[in-house]
Amino acid sequence: MDAPAHILVIDDDDRLRDLLRRFLSESGFRVSDAANAKQARHLLDHIAFDLLVIDVMMPGQNGVEFLAEIRTQNNVPALFLTALAETENRIDGLEAGADDYIGKPFEPRELILRIKRILARQPQQDSDKSVISFGDFTFEIETGRLLSSGLPLHITTAERDLLTAFASNPNETLSREALHDTLEGRMEGRSIDVAIARLRRKLEADPKKPLYLLTIRGAGWSLRTGPVQGSA
Repeated sequence: MDAPAHILVIDDDDRLRDLLRRFLSESGFRVSDAANAKQARHLLDHIAFDLLVIDVMMPGQNGVEFLAEIRTQNNVPALFLTALAETENRIDGLEAGADDYIGKPFEPRELILRIKRILARQPQQDSDKSVISFGDFTFEIETGRLLSSGLPLHITTAERDLLTAFASNPNETLSREALHDTLEGRMEGRSIDVAIARLRRKLEADPKKPLYLLTIRGAGWSLRTGPVQGSA
């Protein structure tokens, strides 16, 4: 039997941290917790976690700053759980590298479903692979793993969902509406634009002159997998 996923809860609210630890444990997860970014970094230096649940408003370094910092060396999936639930807050969190973002107060069952969805999207060693290549990149559609020159490159759940949609329809133009439908409403409107911009920064040497993830003016976007002939 597989070992339970190990989750690190980072929140300065002692009561909420205790409730989350107990609830997640009762839901079958292994749980550790930290009251601030400093404690969390110490744990991350010694333990390989499967997912982080992070509060944004913490004394000292806040959650967004903390995640942006560790993203330079750690690809562990992360979910923000915070009272800052406005659209701009969500975008800030996603741009820092979060895989999902839930506002407080929250429904515990929704939290568990979101966590399971993130964990299910992580690459599995024995998964069947359908691979598409472009430039120095290869993307495994079944596992959601992106490689750059053979080395794994971290992408968030939103970025992975988008790349899966494009890789499943290479060289075809996908409109915002088509992406919304393909992603079953998980992203819409500006969230799609933001995720595409983030993904471009990881795929393109010059995001303003993309070679692979192209903007088709007035129609949408397209992932080009054939010989590179120019930019758009």
